[in-house]
Amino acid sequence: MRLRTLSTSLALAALLLGAGAIAQMEGGRGVAPVDSGSSYEVTGVTVDVAGKTAEAARLGGWRVAQRKAWVQLSNRLGGGGGLVSDGTLDQLVSGIVVENEQIGPNRYIARLGVLFNRARAASLLGISAYSDRSRPMLLVPLQVSAGVETVFEQRSEWQEAWARYRTGNSSVDYVRPSGNGADSLLLNAGQIARPGRGWWRTIIDQYGAADILIPVVRLYRTYPGGPVIGVFQARHGPDNELVGSFTLRVNNAAGLPKLLDTGVARMDNLFEQALRSGVLGVDPTLSPPPPPEPVVDDSAPDLGNDSLTDIVGDLSGAAVGIPITVQFDTPSAATVANTEGLVRGILGVRTASTTSLALGGVSLMRVTFDGDPAVLKAALESRGYQVLGSGQTLRIRRAPQLLPPNIPADAQPAG
Repeated sequence: MRLRTLSTSLALAALLLGAGAIAQMEGGRGVAPVDSGSSYEVTGVTVDVAGKTAEAARLGGWRVAQRKAWVQLSNRLGGGGGLVSDGTLDQLVSGIVVENEQIGPNRYIARLGVLFNRARAASLLGISAYSDRSRPMLLVPLQVSAGVETVFEQRSEWQEAWARYRTGNSSVDYVRPSGNGADSLLLNAGQIARPGRGWWRTIIDQYGAADILIPVVRLYRTYPGGPVIGVFQARHGPDNELVGSFTLRVNNAAGLPKLLDTGVARMDNLFEQALRSGVLGVDPTLSPPPPPEPVVDDSAPDLGNDSLTDIVGDLSGAAVGIPITVQFDTPSAATVANTEGLVRGILGVRTASTTSLALGGVSLMRVTFDGDPAVLKAALESRGYQVLGSGQTLRIRRAPQLLPPNIPADAQPAG
């Protein structure tokens, strides 16, 4: 009777534990990040435009902001700062961000941000859109407040600050989880303290990344509603290595969002400096282990040419090939089928199937290829892809389509 009661209690505990795990996976515990990786951003563009109506003044202000922002972006990327036509700008601009605006009956005063399509702007300026970016880096934001460490266990202000930060101008290719689904189980404060490479390799493969970045903030409050001090640390890799640190302070709790936004921007600068100095180099321990070398037994008997021919004939139908992981962008379901079909059409590819699907993000495809992975890389490049990485892990992106050259400037711009 006692054994039966014990087994019943264990079964009930397991059931409750499983239900808690399912609830943790289903609940959203974070904020979806702003999709800004495919855009260049120019912020703080001021305009003061008059018009016949409020709407005409506003549209004219946006037109002027596009021109000013393009000159700034062109100078920043080494394009010389030359103007292009308003029609071309309309094709390049992917969004206007209103930072502050005042609208009158005949006047528009505002501070705006302008987003440019990364591929189109880069092709017009004659540069590579992604040549200056790092390998994909999985971002694990850790907040420590009142002694409680939080990543995705519950919603945090630090994760929200990283979610609203626009990363288009950064040279670091961030992979920012949203905190939904299994994020709270895979990425938590306990995982940061585990240096085991095997489990980290599984996690970064799940998110299509190549390494880990850990931005840490420790919040200290003098009294409720009073000054807040944030101690920020930029950390990297499974070993949680310190890259840099700094401290910020605001006078009251209402300024916490601004403190964290400033901390994110300075943290991004630290990661960019570390990337340029080589601190964020390739960690070979996070790469998949190479396949074992075949062992030749010298003591095996010589079977002769006839026997060898028979054995080779028996093995000719066996499955051979090198497994290769291909990371590719999947903005829609149609992209998955199109990319799989294109890869299957390459000579030497036996199989190509998506093993990890992330619509709107980066998915993983497992390819079995007969030959050197460098040959597959060259074949993908010949089909219009930009291919990053080497060996058995490749990252492919569609190469930008070039715009028509020598587009004349608009002699009589509107607005």
